Amino acid sequence: MDQTFRYMLRQQLWPLILAVLVIAGIVWMSQSLRFVELVLARGLPTATLFELAGLVLPMFTSVFLPIVLFGTVAFSYNRMVMDNEMVIWRSAGLSPMRLAAPALALAGGVMMVCYALNVYYMPAAYRHFKDLQFAIRNNYTQVLLREGAFNEVGNGVTVYVRERAANGELLGIFIYDRRENSEPVTMMAERGALVQTEQSPRVILINGNRQIVKRGRGDLSILYFDRYTLDLKSAEGASGPRWREPRERFLNELFWPEADGPNAAGGGQHYGKLVAEGHYRLTSPWLAPAFALIALVALLTGQFNRRGQSRRLIAAAVAMVLVQSASVSLHSLAGTVPAAIPLMYLLPASIIAACLWLLMRQRQTALSGGKLSMEA
Repeated sequence: MDQTFRYMLRQQLWPLILAVLVIAGIVWMSQSLRFVELVLARGLPTATLFELAGLVLPMFTSVFLPIVLFGTVAFSYNRMVMDNEMVIWRSAGLSPMRLAAPALALAGGVMMVCYALNVYYMPAAYRHFKDLQFAIRNNYTQVLLREGAFNEVGNGVTVYVRERAANGELLGIFIYDRRENSEPVTMMAERGALVQTEQSPRVILINGNRQIVKRGRGDLSILYFDRYTLDLKSAEGASGPRWREPRERFLNELFWPEADGPNAAGGGQHYGKLVAEGHYRLTSPWLAPAFALIALVALLTGQFNRRGQSRRLIAAAVAMVLVQSASVSLHSLAGTVPAAIPLMYLLPASIIAACLWLLMRQRQTALSGGKLSMEA
């Protein structure tokens, strides 16, 4: 590894690390805001908020890492072009492929990181995230209802508690159940408790009343009770095993899903989405060298312009966006049209082959003798 290679690699490595840390921090903070309401509404510790946001970070990292690599390569090589370093190296006899070698080495490293994320870390983290989210939303015995506040418990159920005793008993309970839009129910009780049964979570109310206003007629129906149980199952669905999403599954579970059970493919449409996700996990890391080569072709081929390379950079950015959009579209299409799966492999392979051909056919010119053409 010569000094030129090491120098060019350093010029790209540190900006890449810094950009990844900054963008990861932004994504982490933005995801944290998504779970603020969920965590605060259930009185969970702040650490749970940060844990939820951190668990979804690998999923986003595998997506933005190749894009960040494109920006880093374009920025670093453009700076070296404008500082005339690239002109000096080309006049010294370095071919475009040799000048592109540091960026390609960095792209190879990024591709390996993306494979590690796609194959193991992303499904493992996202599976833990969904399990934790499912437990928070369904295990109501762990919910700390805030006193003197209206707490959302499930979809369509609002609970107000005047006071919570040390033993977990609830005092001064008000419940508004709007799951039946035609006839919302209002319940009030002196005391009660929130419990988790084998069938579903339930609220037990002691000494209260149940009120229903008939819409359209305005009739009020009041039922007084000594003990009443409110079932929350319909608000959150079954509390048993849940079907795992494609992003939660490892490659073996995507290509060979269970024939039956809670995680079975469940029909051709689900099976197609699982297989498409598996192929996307294998093909998306190749966008890293493809994006790097798009930037290299824009800056290492053609004539040098002393007024800047803005047009080439814009064209390269547009090409990168189009390739990324095509990759996402093919992923979605492959879920219903299996014939699109080969195109998922063909897209990055054709970009890489075309860019390598353009770099290798670029003739090496010398600065002396007027052989290196510069645009005014």
